[in-house]
Amino acid sequence: FKIAVLENPSQRRCSTALFLNHGDIQYSVAEEMKRGFVVGNVAKDIGLDPNRLSLRKARLNTDDGGKRYFDINPSTGALTVSETVDREELCGSRMSCALKYELLLEKPLELHGVVVHVEDVNDNAPQFSNGEIALEIHESATKGTAFLLGEAHDADVGKNSVQRYVLQRNGHFSLRTGTNSDGAKYSELVLEKELDREQQREMTFTLTAFDDGYGELVLEKELDREQQRDMSLHLTASDGGSPPRSSSVTIHVNVLDANDNVPVFGLPVYKIGLPENSPLGTPVVTVSAADADEGVNGKVTYEFSRISDAAARSFSLDRNTGEVRVAGLIDYEEEAHYEIGIQAKDGLGLASNAKVIVDITDVNDNAPVIVVKSMSNSIPENAPPGTEVAIIHVHDKDAGGNKQVRCSIQETSSFKLIPSIKKYYSIVTSQELDREIASGYNITVTATDEGTPPLSSSMTIHVSVSDVNDNPPVFEEQSYSAYVSENNKPGSSVCSVTARDPDWRQNGTVFYSLLPSEVSGAPVSSFLSINGDTGVIHAVRSFDYEKFRSLKVQVVARDNGSPPLSSNVTVSIFISDENDNSPQILYPAPAGNTFMTEMVPKAALSGSLVSKVIAVDADSGQNAWLSYQIIKSTDPGLFTVGLHSGEIRALRDISESDSMKQNLVISVKDNGQTPLSATCTVSLLISDNLAEVPDLKDVSYEENNSKLTSYLIIALVSVSTFFLTFLILVLAVRFCRRRKPRLLFDGAVAIPSAYFPPNYAEVEGAGTLRSSYNYDTYLTTGSRTSDFKFVTSYNDNTLPSGLY
Repeated sequence: FKIAVLENPSQRRCSTALFLNHGDIQYSVAEEMKRGFVVGNVAKDIGLDPNRLSLRKARLNTDDGGKRYFDINPSTGALTVSETVDREELCGSRMSCALKYELLLEKPLELHGVVVHVEDVNDNAPQFSNGEIALEIHESATKGTAFLLGEAHDADVGKNSVQRYVLQRNGHFSLRTGTNSDGAKYSELVLEKELDREQQREMTFTLTAFDDGYGELVLEKELDREQQRDMSLHLTASDGGSPPRSSSVTIHVNVLDANDNVPVFGLPVYKIGLPENSPLGTPVVTVSAADADEGVNGKVTYEFSRISDAAARSFSLDRNTGEVRVAGLIDYEEEAHYEIGIQAKDGLGLASNAKVIVDITDVNDNAPVIVVKSMSNSIPENAPPGTEVAIIHVHDKDAGGNKQVRCSIQETSSFKLIPSIKKYYSIVTSQELDREIASGYNITVTATDEGTPPLSSSMTIHVSVSDVNDNPPVFEEQSYSAYVSENNKPGSSVCSVTARDPDWRQNGTVFYSLLPSEVSGAPVSSFLSINGDTGVIHAVRSFDYEKFRSLKVQVVARDNGSPPLSSNVTVSIFISDENDNSPQILYPAPAGNTFMTEMVPKAALSGSLVSKVIAVDADSGQNAWLSYQIIKSTDPGLFTVGLHSGEIRALRDISESDSMKQNLVISVKDNGQTPLSATCTVSLLISDNLAEVPDLKDVSYEENNSKLTSYLIIALVSVSTFFLTFLILVLAVRFCRRRKPRLLFDGAVAIPSAYFPPNYAEVEGAGTLRSSYNYDTYLTTGSRTSDFKFVTSYNDNTLPSGLY
């Protein structure tokens, strides 16, 4: 026996980077490398400083969102293995196994294609589908007849696949190898010496396959069924890896009667298109091989001669009919192309091979997938239009038109979607935002493919709008007014101001303060204070209406933003009067001051004005409305006082029987809620001549509380001065005829301006004397119609209005 092996070695490539015209960076790496193995330096290959990778948020993304076997170190730019790659599991029997990635850089957005070629490593030994190969060879087989052997399958590719077969040494067969049109190695058992079934009914061969081939046992010598009934051989298949791997199979040769026709397939290659997601049991193709022999020699059976693990899970073969059916899940995205070897064998062991190629056609069964690659969770409200909010990537696992995707966002006037690079999109602001109107947005992105029917998917991205201090505090009212009674307690609340700021957190936190100013020459802080947190204004001290009646302050509301914003409002505080001042009598002067007496002519008629009480009240309004009342008099029926004017008039005509001396005690009372009052005594002398009065000063010693004492004094004075009075009256009558004398006792008849205290003025309706009038008393004789006369004031500016 002899064996020949045809090799088709593939050259291993080193881990190097290639820069293509379209910008892709290509690397090669052997499969089964451990995690952390450095494939290359991406930053160096694209000409970028590795220190800028983190700043630009460099990341490696898969094109279809699948498993990521490689990753980039953001600090060094090294491309490293993140998951151990099994090329056979990933790419099957395909010679080329490439993983495509996208290197995404931000600020500005930049995209580079990265392709990693996974090179095969000889990690799989050739495997025969069966542990034994049974051949039935007719003893009439002539020398040189070839018998196709079962194919050994190696999951590796290239030189690591089956390269040669070795047959154990024997005296009847040799091994011949060749290459199919698809490059697969095959072997044939060639008969070198005729067989004698009677001597050798069975033979055993050992077939060793060296990766990805199938073998045929070649009859090198004619068999004699009667001499050679059977034999056993060992066939070894080995690959061309380093170190090489191999496996063996035992060939049992049973010598049969003559079978001189080989099954012949109708087509050498069957090409079939199969839609993905075809249900289980769906017929795929029926292969057919014809054998011209009759009986057992012409009965053909079918079996898989070469099939991958994925194809074995997906298809089944009817041994008798040659019908291939769907036996598992058919997914275009998992495997789009299958190559299946089928062997037709007649009843006596002659066989031929055919290939079935199944191309899976895509069905639109995958909706687009939306992946957020970069996103800002919040964006300031003053961000200009065109500010990038998020970067999304949209991909569809389907193919052709089913893979084409249209992307849009739901109607919104605040954001828009801008196509960027390849399948990347940027979500940007389309107008200025206002957090006070909307504090956040839910942006729904919808991706729809162009399949029939189209499939779509949606993703909602929430974007929060962060606050900017762009709103000053606004007071609830344009101005504030408050009323507070005088004599208030220090620290009491006067009023409250409120300002609202629609900004958030510290930008919307409002603090209050008083704008520095002066009130009556004193700082406003000595009168009022404000709670910085609540806006409540408090009185620092007690107010006095008689000193000032109102004040205005400016309140500043300032937020806590950076920089802070503020607004002002005017607060007017009006002091309301309280009845805290008693009436002050200006005329007649209070007891103890200058002695004053009014002269009343004896001829005074009813209603004649004899005097007037002048009083003022520092309060205002009804608290300053004064009323006058006689509470005590020498003769109660002789005089009356005006309720609101204070004018003292004769209630009836003066008679001779009336007492010369009349004392009136007059009470002056204001109209406050709790009225306050003052009293004064008015002394009147009923006389037409000064000489009639013996001693005027005695009048001042009259005791108000004892009428008897008054009568005794008057009698004593009358008796002692009777004679003198007579003489004085005679002289007085003569003197009056020449000149009407002005009777002034100690300057007390006329009311000089000195009696008016400063800052007092007449209040309309208060019943006090106007400042422009004073009273002068004149004594008339010879007529009962004489009365007092008004003359001009001593001083027109006696009572300045001042603050009133």
